[in-house]
Amino acid sequence: MGLGDWFSTFCSNLQVTVGDTISSRYKAITRRLNTDFWTTTSEVAHSLYVGSYGRNTAIEGFSDLDMLFFLPVHMYRQYSNYSTNGQSALLQVVRSSITKTYATTSIKADGQVISVPFTDNIAFEVVPAFLNNNDSFTYPNANDGGGWRTTDPKAEIEAMRSRNSLCNGNLTMLCRMMRAWKRQWGVPIGGLLVDTLAYQFIENYEYRGKSYYYYDWMCRDFFKWMSEQDETQEWWRAPGSGSWVYGKGLFQYKAKRCYNIAVTAIGHLQAGQEWSAKQEWRQIFGSSFPY
Repeated sequence: MGLGDWFSTFCSNLQVTVGDTISSRYKAITRRLNTDFWTTTSEVAHSLYVGSYGRNTAIEGFSDLDMLFFLPVHMYRQYSNYSTNGQSALLQVVRSSITKTYATTSIKADGQVISVPFTDNIAFEVVPAFLNNNDSFTYPNANDGGGWRTTDPKAEIEAMRSRNSLCNGNLTMLCRMMRAWKRQWGVPIGGLLVDTLAYQFIENYEYRGKSYYYYDWMCRDFFKWMSEQDETQEWWRAPGSGSWVYGKGLFQYKAKRCYNIAVTAIGHLQAGQEWSAKQEWRQIFGSSFPY
């Protein structure tokens, strides 16, 4: 098994394997909400995968499935006219609808989402929203007395998809590998920021269209690039939407450490020490990387 096979196997190990279960739940929730708010029993209309699963960058073992469901516009007017926190009332109405399908599940409406937890530790985070003319969405925020916020996940999904197609699929794989690094090293960085940084890095990366055989260099160079980011920077612009993506802490130090480990791994391989090289990559990425 050569270097390309190592990284091919690694990326395969990161793929989400519960897609059928996720799809079944997504359709059940969509059907329930459509029945109550749109008088249709469609399992797909008016809903959208968002977050890392929608951007196709989630990895096996992820815990939150973000899902957006858009409601009829008259409900926006109705709950905007509440004297106090109509946003909280809207969340409770949507929660009550989902409870009809999952009556034994402890469903919570909190902040901007309705959380539907399942016993396999995957929680559906359902965001009720209203479709705007520019394809963005307005959604409720029940915190601090209530208000409305705007999000544009379609633009983010399309931007990631478009750049990924120009990079031989390597953007998606880089995002997934960095999620494994985040998990292994406990890096204080959100998923959207991982995707945002990878999106920026790969745009001008000289090997962006190469095969798995170049993934050791790609990871090494991305770690170096991340380690050189300004530590005083507090936010970045998300792909497509341009929304603010805030940092959760400093990721640069751990990126630098893993850059050095990657350099060592590449050196071991160049010296013909395959086992030692793989141990270094496993130190970076964890047990999903093959022996």
